Amino acid sequence: MSPAIRDLFSPNQDDRPEGVPIDMLILHYTGMRSAREAVERLRDPAAKVSSHYVVDEDGFVLRLVAEERRAFHAGVSYWRGHSELNGRSVGIEIVNPGHEFGYRDFPVLQLAAVCDLCLSILSRHSIPARNIVAHSDVAPDRKEDPGEKFEWEGLAQNGVGLWPVGVPDLGTTGVVRDAAGLRGVRAALADIGYRVVPEGALDPALSSVLRAFQRHWRPEAVTGQADSGTLARVLGVAQMVTGG
Repeated sequence: MSPAIRDLFSPNQDDRPEGVPIDMLILHYTGMRSAREAVERLRDPAAKVSSHYVVDEDGFVLRLVAEERRAFHAGVSYWRGHSELNGRSVGIEIVNPGHEFGYRDFPVLQLAAVCDLCLSILSRHSIPARNIVAHSDVAPDRKEDPGEKFEWEGLAQNGVGLWPVGVPDLGTTGVVRDAAGLRGVRAALADIGYRVVPEGALDPALSSVLRAFQRHWRPEAVTGQADSGTLARVLGVAQMVTGG
Protein backbone atom coordinates (compact mmCIF):
# COMPACT_ATOMS: atom_id res chain seq x y z
CA MET A 1 0.00 0.00 0.00
CA SER A 2 1.37 3.42 -0.98
CA PRO A 3 1.45 5.84 1.96
CA ALA A 4 -0.28 9.22 1.87
CA ILE A 5 2.41 11.79 1.10
CA ARG A 6 2.46 15.57 1.49
CA ASP A 7 4.80 17.61 -0.67
CA LEU A 8 6.98 20.25 1.00
CA PHE A 9 9.86 20.67 -1.37
CA SER A 10 13.42 21.49 -0.39
CA PRO A 11 15.60 23.83 -2.47
CA ASN A 12 18.54 21.52 -1.79
CA GLN A 13 18.36 19.38 -4.91
CA ASP A 14 19.62 19.23 -8.47
CA ASP A 15 19.70 17.02 -11.57
CA ARG A 16 20.82 13.44 -11.22
CA PRO A 17 23.97 12.58 -13.21
CA GLU A 18 23.13 11.40 -16.70
CA GLY A 19 23.26 7.67 -17.29
CA VAL A 20 23.47 6.70 -13.59
CA PRO A 21 20.69 4.32 -12.49
CA ILE A 22 18.67 4.71 -9.31
CA ASP A 23 19.79 1.46 -7.71
CA MET A 24 20.17 2.27 -4.00
CA LEU A 25 17.87 3.05 -1.10
CA ILE A 26 19.55 4.62 1.94
CA LEU A 27 17.78 4.93 5.30
CA HIS A 28 18.71 7.55 7.91
CA TYR A 29 17.43 8.92 11.16
CA THR A 30 17.05 12.68 11.53
CA GLY A 31 19.20 12.87 14.67
CA MET A 32 17.59 16.11 15.82
CA ARG A 33 15.42 17.05 18.78
CA SER A 34 12.17 17.28 16.81
CA ALA A 35 10.68 16.56 13.40
CA ARG A 36 10.10 20.27 12.84
CA GLU A 37 13.75 21.09 13.52
CA ALA A 38 14.85 18.33 11.15
CA VAL A 39 12.56 19.42 8.32
CA GLU A 40 13.67 23.04 8.71
CA ARG A 41 17.28 21.98 8.33
CA LEU A 42 16.54 19.76 5.34
CA ARG A 43 14.88 22.78 3.67
CA ASP A 44 17.49 25.37 4.68
CA PRO A 45 19.55 26.47 1.64
CA ALA A 46 22.49 27.25 3.91
CA ALA A 47 22.59 23.68 5.24
CA LYS A 48 22.89 22.14 1.76
CA VAL A 49 21.35 18.85 2.94
CA SER A 50 18.08 17.17 2.02
CA SER A 51 16.39 13.83 1.53
CA HIS A 52 13.66 12.59 -0.75
CA TYR A 53 11.33 11.72 2.13
CA VAL A 54 10.86 12.27 5.86
CA VAL A 55 8.77 9.80 7.88
CA ASP A 56 7.47 11.15 11.19
CA GLU A 57 6.85 9.05 14.29
CA ASP A 58 3.09 8.95 13.63
CA GLY A 59 3.68 7.59 10.11
CA PHE A 60 3.14 10.92 8.35
CA VAL A 61 5.31 11.19 5.20
CA LEU A 62 6.74 14.35 3.65
CA ARG A 63 8.29 14.41 0.19
CA LEU A 64 11.06 17.01 0.03
CA VAL A 65 12.65 16.03 -3.29
CA ALA A 66 11.12 14.17 -6.25
CA GLU A 67 12.73 10.79 -6.85
CA GLU A 68 13.93 11.75 -10.30
CA ARG A 69 16.01 14.55 -8.73
CA ARG A 70 19.16 14.25 -6.62
CA ALA A 71 18.85 14.94 -2.90
CA PHE A 72 21.85 15.62 -0.66
CA HIS A 73 21.67 12.97 2.05
CA ALA A 74 24.56 10.50 1.84
CA GLY A 75 27.58 12.81 1.86
CA VAL A 76 31.00 11.20 1.54
CA SER A 77 30.02 7.58 1.07
CA TYR A 78 30.83 4.25 -0.58
CA TRP A 79 28.99 1.02 -1.42
CA ARG A 80 29.88 -1.86 -3.73
CA GLY A 81 32.50 0.02 -5.70
CA HIS A 82 30.59 3.27 -5.99
CA SER A 83 31.02 6.64 -4.32
CA GLU A 84 28.98 9.82 -4.85
CA LEU A 85 25.94 7.80 -3.81
CA ASN A 86 23.51 10.73 -3.87
CA GLY A 87 23.42 10.42 -7.62
CA ARG A 88 22.19 6.82 -7.59
CA SER A 89 20.06 6.61 -4.45
CA VAL A 90 16.75 7.52 -2.85
CA GLY A 91 17.14 8.80 0.71
CA ILE A 92 14.61 8.44 3.53
CA GLU A 93 15.00 10.34 6.81
CA ILE A 94 13.20 8.68 9.72
CA VAL A 95 12.35 10.98 12.62
CA ASN A 96 14.28 9.95 15.74
CA PRO A 97 16.47 12.04 18.07
CA GLY A 98 19.32 9.63 17.51
CA HIS A 99 22.25 8.73 19.70
CA GLU A 100 23.03 12.38 20.51
CA PHE A 101 19.61 13.50 21.71
CA GLY A 102 18.00 10.43 23.31
CA TYR A 103 17.90 7.51 20.89
CA ARG A 104 14.62 5.63 21.27
CA ASP A 105 12.63 2.81 19.75
CA PHE A 106 10.93 3.48 16.43
CA PRO A 107 7.10 3.44 16.83
CA VAL A 108 5.11 0.73 15.06
CA LEU A 109 3.18 3.25 12.95
CA GLN A 110 6.42 4.80 11.78
CA LEU A 111 7.97 1.45 10.89
CA ALA A 112 4.86 0.46 8.95
CA ALA A 113 4.97 3.72 7.01
CA VAL A 114 8.67 3.25 6.24
CA CYS A 115 7.98 -0.25 4.97
CA ASP A 116 5.09 0.90 2.76
CA LEU A 117 7.18 3.77 1.41
CA CYS A 118 10.12 1.48 0.63
CA LEU A 119 7.84 -0.97 -1.20
CA SER A 120 6.38 1.90 -3.19
CA ILE A 121 9.87 3.10 -4.17
CA LEU A 122 10.90 -0.44 -5.12
CA SER A 123 7.89 -0.68 -7.42
CA ARG A 124 9.33 2.21 -9.45
CA HIS A 125 13.06 1.43 -9.43
CA SER A 126 15.18 -1.69 -9.89
CA ILE A 127 16.93 -1.60 -6.52
CA PRO A 128 18.42 -4.96 -5.47
CA ALA A 129 17.98 -6.04 -1.87
CA ARG A 130 21.74 -5.82 -1.29
CA ASN A 131 21.56 -2.07 -2.00
CA ILE A 132 18.96 -1.26 0.66
CA VAL A 133 21.27 -0.01 3.37
CA ALA A 134 21.80 2.28 6.34
CA HIS A 135 23.59 5.60 6.28
CA SER A 136 26.06 3.96 8.68
CA ASP A 137 26.72 1.20 6.11
CA VAL A 138 27.86 3.67 3.46
CA ALA A 139 29.70 6.02 5.86
CA PRO A 140 30.77 3.82 8.80
CA ASP A 141 33.57 6.11 9.93
CA ARG A 142 31.20 9.01 10.66
CA LYS A 143 27.56 7.86 10.86
CA GLU A 144 25.50 5.63 13.20
CA ASP A 145 22.02 5.96 11.72
CA PRO A 146 19.39 4.66 11.69
CA GLY A 147 21.09 2.53 14.33
CA GLU A 148 20.67 -0.68 16.23
CA LYS A 149 17.07 -0.01 17.32
CA PHE A 150 15.80 0.07 13.74
CA GLU A 151 13.78 -2.99 12.59
CA TRP A 152 15.83 -4.25 9.67
CA GLU A 153 14.72 -7.83 10.22
CA GLY A 154 11.04 -6.88 10.04
CA LEU A 155 11.63 -4.89 6.84
CA ALA A 156 13.34 -7.85 5.22
CA GLN A 157 10.45 -10.13 6.20
CA ASN A 158 8.23 -7.78 4.21
CA GLY A 159 10.42 -7.76 1.12
CA VAL A 160 12.70 -4.79 1.85
CA GLY A 161 16.39 -5.60 2.13
CA LEU A 162 18.28 -8.65 3.35
CA TRP A 163 18.30 -10.62 6.59
CA PRO A 164 20.18 -13.93 7.14
CA VAL A 165 17.36 -16.23 8.23
CA GLY A 166 18.28 -19.22 10.36
CA VAL A 167 21.75 -18.06 11.36
CA PRO A 168 22.19 -19.17 14.99
CA ASP A 169 23.19 -16.70 17.69
CA LEU A 170 26.67 -17.90 18.58
CA GLY A 171 27.30 -15.19 21.17
CA THR A 172 30.21 -12.80 21.57
CA THR A 173 32.95 -15.34 22.29
CA GLY A 174 35.60 -16.58 19.88
CA VAL A 175 36.79 -13.17 18.67
CA VAL A 176 38.82 -13.49 15.46
CA ARG A 177 42.29 -11.97 15.84
CA ASP A 178 44.61 -14.01 13.62
CA ALA A 179 45.65 -12.72 10.21
CA ALA A 180 44.01 -15.53 8.22
CA GLY A 181 40.71 -15.21 10.06
CA LEU A 182 40.60 -11.44 9.70
CA ARG A 183 41.42 -11.80 5.99
CA GLY A 184 38.25 -13.85 5.64
CA VAL A 185 36.20 -11.31 7.62
CA ARG A 186 37.49 -8.48 5.45
CA ALA A 187 36.73 -10.40 2.25
CA ALA A 188 33.16 -11.16 3.36
CA LEU A 189 32.53 -7.53 4.36
CA ALA A 190 33.84 -6.41 0.96
CA ASP A 191 31.51 -8.90 -0.76
CA ILE A 192 28.59 -7.35 1.09
CA GLY A 193 29.57 -3.87 -0.09
CA TYR A 194 31.73 -2.17 2.53
CA ARG A 195 35.00 -0.45 1.73
CA VAL A 196 37.68 -2.51 3.49
CA VAL A 197 41.29 -3.25 2.64
CA PRO A 198 42.03 -6.97 2.14
CA GLU A 199 44.78 -7.33 4.75
CA GLY A 200 45.53 -6.09 8.24
CA ALA A 201 44.89 -6.40 11.95
CA LEU A 202 41.70 -5.36 13.73
CA ASP A 203 42.35 -1.63 13.31
CA PRO A 204 39.97 1.30 13.94
CA ALA A 205 38.81 1.33 10.32
CA LEU A 206 37.77 -2.34 10.42
CA SER A 207 36.14 -1.86 13.83
CA SER A 208 34.05 0.99 12.38
CA VAL A 209 32.86 -1.24 9.56
CA LEU A 210 32.08 -4.07 11.97
CA ARG A 211 30.02 -1.71 14.15
CA ALA A 212 28.11 -0.56 11.07
CA PHE A 213 27.46 -4.16 10.12
CA GLN A 214 26.33 -4.97 13.66
CA ARG A 215 23.95 -2.01 13.79
CA HIS A 216 22.28 -3.38 10.67
CA TRP A 217 22.56 -7.17 10.99
CA ARG A 218 23.60 -7.94 14.59
CA PRO A 219 22.11 -5.26 16.85
CA GLU A 220 22.41 -7.49 19.93
CA ALA A 221 26.13 -6.65 20.20
CA VAL A 222 27.50 -3.45 18.66
CA THR A 223 31.09 -3.95 19.76
CA GLY A 224 33.26 -3.53 16.69
CA GLN A 225 34.65 -7.01 17.34
CA ALA A 226 34.67 -9.99 14.98
CA ASP A 227 33.10 -12.36 17.51
CA SER A 228 31.55 -15.71 16.63
CA GLY A 229 27.99 -14.39 16.40
CA THR A 230 29.01 -11.45 14.21
CA LEU A 231 31.11 -13.70 11.97
CA ALA A 232 28.15 -16.03 11.44
CA ARG A 233 25.96 -13.10 10.39
CA VAL A 234 28.69 -11.63 8.16
CA LEU A 235 29.08 -14.92 6.33
CA GLY A 236 25.31 -15.36 6.13
CA VAL A 237 24.77 -11.94 4.54
CA ALA A 238 27.77 -12.36 2.23
CA GLN A 239 26.36 -15.68 0.99
CA MET A 240 23.01 -14.01 0.26
CA VAL A 241 24.73 -11.23 -1.68
CA THR A 242 27.01 -13.49 -3.71
CA GLY A 243 24.50 -16.28 -4.18
CA GLY A 244 26.69 -18.79 -2.36
